[in-house]
Amino acid sequence: MAILHPFKAWRPIPDTVEEIACVPYDVISVEEARTLAEGKPKSFLHVIRPEIDLPEGTDPHEDRVYEKGAENLKEFLIDGTLHQEDTPHVYVYQLIRQGRPQTGIFSCVSVDDYNKEIILKHELTRPKKEDDRTRHLLTQQAHAEPVMLTYKDDERTQELIDETVQQEPLFNFEAEDGVVHKVWRASDSDAFVEAFSSIPNLYIADGHHRCKSASRAAAVEKEKNDAHTGDEEYNFFPAVLFPMSNMNIMAYNRIVHSIPDNFIETLGQKFELTAGAASSPSQKGNISIYINNKWYALELPIADNPNSVEQLDVHRLQEHLLSPLLDITDPRRDNNISFVGGIRGTEELEKLVNNGDAQMAISMYPTSIEELVEVSDEGLLMPPKSTWFEPKLRSGLLVHTF
Repeated sequence: MAILHPFKAWRPIPDTVEEIACVPYDVISVEEARTLAEGKPKSFLHVIRPEIDLPEGTDPHEDRVYEKGAENLKEFLIDGTLHQEDTPHVYVYQLIRQGRPQTGIFSCVSVDDYNKEIILKHELTRPKKEDDRTRHLLTQQAHAEPVMLTYKDDERTQELIDETVQQEPLFNFEAEDGVVHKVWRASDSDAFVEAFSSIPNLYIADGHHRCKSASRAAAVEKEKNDAHTGDEEYNFFPAVLFPMSNMNIMAYNRIVHSIPDNFIETLGQKFELTAGAASSPSQKGNISIYINNKWYALELPIADNPNSVEQLDVHRLQEHLLSPLLDITDPRRDNNISFVGGIRGTEELEKLVNNGDAQMAISMYPTSIEELVEVSDEGLLMPPKSTWFEPKLRSGLLVHTF
């Protein structure tokens, strides 16, 4: 059963939260981070993207980048930018995007639960990215950003969430992208802990590398601690946990940088193409392709008696188009394919093709949360970049140190 661990969060005072809170490290480039943090010395980007405080062109894996992140966090903790709660708490976090609320629980979860596969994954992690995140954790002695988890809807947990949001929130602000963020401190954290003790599994939605890095960092800290008990703070990491019914997954689209000559004719020989199609497919199993200033629709073949992975559009695309027709056998590493989050819209796909950055764009139908959970329950793995979750969690709201 899942462990929920209240923690003594470091947090901004309400009057400064808008200045401090920022987008997650992995949804923006270094250049975008520099722009967003310009004129904002208290932006949490200085902690999660510390290379912005070093000369342009600095390798993000240089020693001084990790040291700068730790230095910036330490300064925030000392100068009062962030202050620590006196006692451990569970929190409730609500994001409202375009009028749609998404409300979950902000707490710590257990590294042991991750290691024992009570917290289930659906994607592979890359060692180089694991190394980077683990080093940030160990150098800062903190989990600066939460992961996003989901769980199957639970009546008692929902009652507690509903009760908590009737109180006055700690934070209530609208970010520059129009998303409203609200955080409440639960009046009865133990009730949340008890409710989660009956929930069998948690599922990683967004943050596979941060989960794995938390596990690796805990192993390092355990090795150094002869008196290890398992109750140390390094054995827990922060997460926002949403019931499945609250989750919103957008498409994760693709662009292909180079295609063979007359590729549209090749596609027409293998699939039934419909020209003049909509830029977004209307149902599962369909994709829209943009080539030569025109959108085409096609239906992806599916295997007989498919398992949970073989039913996924991203798998069917890989199996029947990317691999056999473009020799993209490992999209995780192939430089001929890039991925575009659905939040950027199909206009971004058209722009990338029209300006020559790519020769073909592929607009996908979103993977469902039910598909994600089914794959996880079966112990299988999705192809890379199968899901794009919106809205994104804000960083710098509640920080966990160990």
